[in-house]
Amino acid sequence: MGVFSNKIDREQLNPGDHIYSWRQAYIYAHHGIYVGDGMVNHFTRGGGQEIGTGTVLDRFLCSSSPSNDTDTPCPKCGDQNKTDGVISSCLDCFLSGDSLYLFEYGVSTAYFLAKARGGTCTLAVADPNEDVLRRASFLLENGFGGYNVFNNNCEDFAVYCKTGLLISTSISVGRSGQAASCLAAASTVISTPLRFMTTSFSGLAAVGYGMYCVSRLVSDIGVRRDVSKVPVERLVASPDLDEPEKMEMLIASPEVDAPEKAEEVTKED
Repeated sequence: MGVFSNKIDREQLNPGDHIYSWRQAYIYAHHGIYVGDGMVNHFTRGGGQEIGTGTVLDRFLCSSSPSNDTDTPCPKCGDQNKTDGVISSCLDCFLSGDSLYLFEYGVSTAYFLAKARGGTCTLAVADPNEDVLRRASFLLENGFGGYNVFNNNCEDFAVYCKTGLLISTSISVGRSGQAASCLAAASTVISTPLRFMTTSFSGLAAVGYGMYCVSRLVSDIGVRRDVSKVPVERLVASPDLDEPEKMEMLIASPEVDAPEKAEEVTKED
C-alpha cells in the first residue's frame, strides 16, 4: 500500500477498518466499515440505482447493493439486490468481484495531494476502533438517513463511523472525498480566470491541476473548520441526514449524549 495504490489483502483486515472497492471501471468507489467475521457494514441506495436522478446518469452509476450473478442468494447475506440504507454484507458480496482497498486516515498534506484521485485518504485522524465499531453497529440498527450521492453517501457513512465528524454548514458537499473531487474538477474546468493566467497548454494544465489540488485540500474534513464531533445517538435523532440545512440545525442544537435522550428528542419532533 502506498501513494499509487491502497490495495490490501484480506488477511490484513482489522475490525474497524474503512474499506472500499472500485465500481464501474473505476468511475466511483463503494465504501464500508469492516466489522469482523468477514462482514461489512455499508450504506447503499439500493433499488437498482446509485443516485436515482431519473436521468441518463443512473445508467452509469448503478446500485452499490450487493448482487449475485446467479439466482441463488448468498448463504450469508441473502438477497440484498433491492435493499437500501445501512446493511451488513459478507466481504465477497461487498466487493462484488473487485479488489479490496483500505482508506487511510491521518495522512500528511503532501501524501494527500499526491493522491490525485479523491476518496482514498484524509488528513482527519480516526477514532479508536471500538468507537468506530460502536457507531457502525448503532447505525446498522437505526439508519443513516436518506441516501444522497453528494451530501450523504457511502463514503460519508464510513468517514463518520471513523471520525464522528459532521460538516456544520449547509453550503457544502458532504464528507465524501469523491464528491469533493468531482466538484473540484468541475470548478477547475469552468473557471474562466484560468485563460488569462497563461497562454500555453502546459501552463494552463499546471494552473488547472494546482486549482484542483487546492480545492480538494480545503474540502477535506481533516482541514475544514466547519466540522463538529456529533455523538451517534444524537445523529440518529434527526431523520434528515441528507438535507444540509437540517444537519446544520442538528449540529447547532444542544448536545444529546445518551440514547435515552435521543429517543426523547425524536418523540418531541
